[in-house]
Amino acid sequence: MARKSGLSGLMASIARENARQARLRESERKRIERESIKAAREYQRGLIQAEKEAKIRYIESRIEETDYLNNDLNERIAELKCILEHTLQIDDSISFSSLRISEKFKGFYASEGITTPLPKPQLEDYTNRIEQPSLFSKLIPGSEKRYQKALISAKQQYESDFVQYELKENERISYLDQLKTEYDEEKSRYELKVKERNLEVDQFEEEYQNGESDAVIAYNTMVLERSEYPDEFPQIFRLAYLPDSKELVIDYEFPNKEIIPAIVEYKYIKTKDEINEKPRKIQEIKEIYADIVAGVTLRTIHEVFEADQGNVIQLVVFNGYVNSVDPATGKDITPYLISTRVQKEKFEELDLSRVEKSVCLRNLGAQVSPRPAELQAVKPIVEFNMVDKRFVDHEDMLESLNSLPNLMELNPYEFERLVTDLFSRMGLDAKLTRSSKDGGVDCVAFDTRPIVGGKVVIQAKRYKNTVGVSAVRDLYGTMLNEGANKGILVTTKSYGPDAYEFSKDKPIELIDGGGLLYLLEQNGIKARILFE
Repeated sequence: MARKSGLSGLMASIARENARQARLRESERKRIERESIKAAREYQRGLIQAEKEAKIRYIESRIEETDYLNNDLNERIAELKCILEHTLQIDDSISFSSLRISEKFKGFYASEGITTPLPKPQLEDYTNRIEQPSLFSKLIPGSEKRYQKALISAKQQYESDFVQYELKENERISYLDQLKTEYDEEKSRYELKVKERNLEVDQFEEEYQNGESDAVIAYNTMVLERSEYPDEFPQIFRLAYLPDSKELVIDYEFPNKEIIPAIVEYKYIKTKDEINEKPRKIQEIKEIYADIVAGVTLRTIHEVFEADQGNVIQLVVFNGYVNSVDPATGKDITPYLISTRVQKEKFEELDLSRVEKSVCLRNLGAQVSPRPAELQAVKPIVEFNMVDKRFVDHEDMLESLNSLPNLMELNPYEFERLVTDLFSRMGLDAKLTRSSKDGGVDCVAFDTRPIVGGKVVIQAKRYKNTVGVSAVRDLYGTMLNEGANKGILVTTKSYGPDAYEFSKDKPIELIDGGGLLYLLEQNGIKARILFE
């Protein structure tokens, strides 16, 4: 029984051990399973977290993209609204010295191998390398002979190397001389160019200071070309200059209203992952465009007046137009959106950093389109072609015009009759008055158009000198006496600044010699004006 009991105990022990090992294995399996599940869950959480972070980063990038678009938009609008302010911190005058070439010509340069002489062979360097026989070696037969032979060989080597040296040194010197010759020729050409350029600048400055038309136009062209505008601005213009009245006429092209961003704001919609555009209100676009028209006008006038270091400009006429398409006809049109004539003295009294642009222009008597964004045009105070210098000739009359009548050779009555004929051809019902007791009226005309028409009194002045303000005052008084709607003063010369200032807010039109010739040519009457 004891043995059986012992066997049973052993078996029970083995069973317990097996059960314990099984529990350990199951426990280990469960531990591994738990750790695997835990690792899987941690991995999954990591993926989710990475996805969340990636999504956050993506959303942040989209928000940054939206912010960039809005910042770019705001910068463009600010740039458009600060057209005038941009130029107020800049000196617009051009220094004539800056047009001259002041840089010295580059110094002569050649590589060290060309400028440094080659080392000259020295006979001693060859002979000294040969060891002279000692007293003992001289006792050896043939030693002296060998020495003399080596000495002769060394001298021969020296002579051969010296010949090669002279060849190479002569080549070096010849090449160096060639480089110096080429340098001197290039330097001479440069110095001649500098001299010619600086002489041209000196002549240009002298002509500008003397108020010569071409020089004044060229100078102010440089002034306006240097003016920095946004890239989309055309910056196309043309200039004419009347030296008698010191009047600069500017025809300037505005950008279209499309220069104004049609979007007022970008907004990111996270739920749709979209960047939405909020359109700018039409009224805001109109207001910004009107501000651009006013800003460019005041800026351009400011720039030419500020740059007027020669005091050659007393009046500026600015006509601003835009190239566009008539939405009603689809045809190209070029309406003028603003026109003004400004005296320098009055303009320089303005503090442009504080003015309200539209009010300032009204105060200057500008003709401003009430709806520039809709291309509503105004009539230029002076049409550019009427002051084109080709229509007024003095000493340099074109040969092709030599056969044309000179208006200065007409007597006063003939001149008045010519003016009357001109306005008749232009569509007015014009009648020449009697030569005496005409009450200061040379011609009475009627504009037969309804509403805008009416009586027009015209005076013709065949003058050699500039017409002053007194003649304009007389015309205005005549208008009042005659009950006329408009007065026109025509002269063969030009008008002074005071004459323009007096007439700017009155229904008076001043036509100078250039304008007269232009109107005559447009109506089939070719003539010229020559002052003796």
